[in-house]
Amino acid sequence: MILHRTIPAKRLLALLASVCMATAMGACSPNGDSQSQQQPSSQSSATADAGNVAIFAPTDSITISQQTPLSKWEKLVPEIVSSLKRTGVKSGDITVKTASNLDKQSQSVQDYVVNHINGTEHSSTKAKTTLVVAPVEMPESDRQYGDYARHDITWNSDASDEDEQDYAQSAQRLVSALQLAQNEGMKVVLISNTLQGYAPDVYVPMTTAEQIGELQAKELVNKLELDKASSDTPKQIEVLLPYDAADGHDAKTDTSFAQNMFKGIWKVLEPYFKDGKAASPSETLTVSTTKDDWRSVAFDSSKAEQIKSVLAERLDADKDDSHPVHLDGVISCNDYVAKNIADELDKLGYTGSSADINPSISISGIVDSITGKKDLKRQAVPDPAKTSSSDDDSDSDNKENAKWPIITGYGAYISSMPNIVNGKQWMTAMENRKALADDIAQTCVRLNTSGKLSKLGFIRSATVEGKKITTIHEETLAISADNLKKTLIEPGYISLADAGL
Repeated sequence: MILHRTIPAKRLLALLASVCMATAMGACSPNGDSQSQQQPSSQSSATADAGNVAIFAPTDSITISQQTPLSKWEKLVPEIVSSLKRTGVKSGDITVKTASNLDKQSQSVQDYVVNHINGTEHSSTKAKTTLVVAPVEMPESDRQYGDYARHDITWNSDASDEDEQDYAQSAQRLVSALQLAQNEGMKVVLISNTLQGYAPDVYVPMTTAEQIGELQAKELVNKLELDKASSDTPKQIEVLLPYDAADGHDAKTDTSFAQNMFKGIWKVLEPYFKDGKAASPSETLTVSTTKDDWRSVAFDSSKAEQIKSVLAERLDADKDDSHPVHLDGVISCNDYVAKNIADELDKLGYTGSSADINPSISISGIVDSITGKKDLKRQAVPDPAKTSSSDDDSDSDNKENAKWPIITGYGAYISSMPNIVNGKQWMTAMENRKALADDIAQTCVRLNTSGKLSKLGFIRSATVEGKKITTIHEETLAISADNLKKTLIEPGYISLADAGL
């Protein structure tokens, strides 16, 4: 549980699951800064039996350095609304409410449920209703991954700390309101963050920290062709794991996101380090490293200069700039870190691009393909470069060592797109936001009509809070220069201008 929030004084713990109590509480008004939007009813093609949909989402985050990822609530929520309208839900039967913290969100959900039961909520109360809820939970340091990265919401009802008690009260109020909604025949679709002890009707899982780490490590392994590497010439890899340095000293916060990120990375990389096919120039990762040794590669990333100085220190850049350290790959964890890594490598004299490493495409081919001039043409993968052992060839060695490494990231920041195109950053990733919006809309309409989801291709089953739950599944989009046109430009996530073209 992350307590990066200011919680108001304690309120009534939870809604009692009875209509009488709900009636008594019906006068509750929406909380403070919670935004509410009732869509104007002008949808001529909508059908009455599509029911009501109420969406409760976090207010948009402000990312570090004001860079903008594509995984934002302000992008997903309107796309869900548009998909709902296309699927037959009347504009007037769609409600959108946002809140800046769990306390305000739980109050907002409670008020909506009570007012809906009492018939005071402006919607078609006789029609069936589905609540779409994305519980608010995102520590500042984790916003670098976008707004959707999963954080399981847990709490201790018996905590002695007043902030923890208030947080537990807010979480329990949200759970009680959702349970009351279900008892009254409403359906609940929960997005990203789970709630301790609560089972929704449908769950929409987003990428976890472990999955983000595992994805980047796999992309790095594939691009570097680590399976073909030799222990005689191991690939040199650095992992830069950003986290909130205060988390290491404050018992009220946790480091689970960073720990799980490293767990996913090391699940993939450990065999290559054990076999001697991979090594770390800084020796922060060794054959004896375990999944619990995350602190060895962790650092405070709150300022750009901190990221750059950590990399320079890892590469001993301050000791001798004239002899660059050979570096094959850097797992940066997110695009904010990746951009600063690229800037520092450029300053240190590294040249070239990721496309030069085991190339299947060229930078010119990438640009021509994205701009529609020609299709990509695959090129033969060259033999691995051989480093000379002769002292007389030190200049050649330095040139070889200064070749640009693979850099991975996550979050699909718009500001990172030019670096993807020019090969300075090999890959990024994001949720398939548009597909998820369509999936959620179809699910809501089915829940409000037939209630049958089995024939929808994106429906899966998973265990959530110990129970088998229907889930919506879409693969995470792994994005590199060779598929950027197909994954981001053609679907309309970004423009050619965003890509720096």
